[in-house]
Amino acid sequence: MQTMSRSSRATAPLSRPALLVLALLLSAAPASANEWLSCVKELRTIATSKGVSAQVFDTAFAGVEPDADILKAFDNQPEFTIPIWDYLSGLVDDERVADGRALMEKWAAVLAQAEEKFGVDRFVIAAVWGVESDYGRIMGKRELVRSLATLSCSSRRQAFFRGELLATLRILQSGDIPAEALVGSWAGAFGQTQFMPSTYQRLAIDFDGDGRRDIVASVPDALGSTANYLKRAGWITGQPWGYEVRLPANYGGPSGRRTKQSIAQWNELGIRQVDGSPLAGNGPAGLLLPSGAKGPAFIVLRNFDAIFAYNAAESYALAIAHLADRLRGAGTFQTPWPTDDPGIGRAQRREVQQRLLDRGFDVGTPDGIVGARTRTAIRAFQASAGLAQDGRAGLRVLQALRTSTPNPPMAPAQK
Repeated sequence: MQTMSRSSRATAPLSRPALLVLALLLSAAPASANEWLSCVKELRTIATSKGVSAQVFDTAFAGVEPDADILKAFDNQPEFTIPIWDYLSGLVDDERVADGRALMEKWAAVLAQAEEKFGVDRFVIAAVWGVESDYGRIMGKRELVRSLATLSCSSRRQAFFRGELLATLRILQSGDIPAEALVGSWAGAFGQTQFMPSTYQRLAIDFDGDGRRDIVASVPDALGSTANYLKRAGWITGQPWGYEVRLPANYGGPSGRRTKQSIAQWNELGIRQVDGSPLAGNGPAGLLLPSGAKGPAFIVLRNFDAIFAYNAAESYALAIAHLADRLRGAGTFQTPWPTDDPGIGRAQRREVQQRLLDRGFDVGTPDGIVGARTRTAIRAFQASAGLAQDGRAGLRVLQALRTSTPNPPMAPAQK
């Protein structure tokens, strides 16, 4: 959630705000153990003055040391800019759609109740769940207290992170979520739909009626809390997020999520639905061109802005919107992305990794997550095959791997 939530979106790029935070962290690491102890003492004074008991603080901080890995977590990420077609292909693939439909059936009653109570489309609720944590499978493993204490003492955004640390301590004090379950992303987002601790404090709800707000272990609490968030973000019941459109030839008119016009005004500019019919809908709308005028285009309404509020990145909001439509039964976008090397889904990425392993390149365990090791292996394979060395896990390298010959097994040593 928000620009800080990244643990579950393993195939997604870092947003510009996240990269900025990382740069600040790298330039402001704690200089000594004495500084760390001094900072923890200061944090204790602040927390107890804000109503956190000394016992809760001392228990939470027992044995806690700064996490240097936080400052290294994304050491290679700034070198890469991930195109929108790669971003979406990893987050909205057939595997995530199939899993989502099965889980929507399993939790149909909860989703229907959330939709009725908050007026938020059940498919969008499920899509947030799918993108944020792969439906509860990947929620992050870092201890929140340790992560947030490190950031509270080491970053130039200490006020922000100290607020999140204080919210975490209050969660512990309330007893809603046990300490061992308060793990998540490097920046403190946690749970099945990745709330920051302060967001949890404001908007998490007890939706299963057990008296606790547990977005980690309780699917109903996570889904209900997500619906509550989107409603508070301005969700309009019964309105779509938007839809794909077709631009007139050589379109050079206004665009952008924030450039709002009426549907009638967009119609006057010659923009049409992909089937050629006039645009439909009510209220102000923006024209989203995530890859320019030559790629897919979208009319986006107020509900797209509500999704955007969950994590302030247009690519993220489009992933949620598209996954929701796919869960509903829609197909992929009709306009192709402007690339000759389309993105590939997680199953195909695992195939890339396995084929690299078969050829002796070290990628670790094939998991569909394209990290630094996979990109290094791809570049090495591309060099061996005489291809451009971009390290990109796209359709081009997959096809090259499919047509190349694996290395033969080594003969056993002669005795």
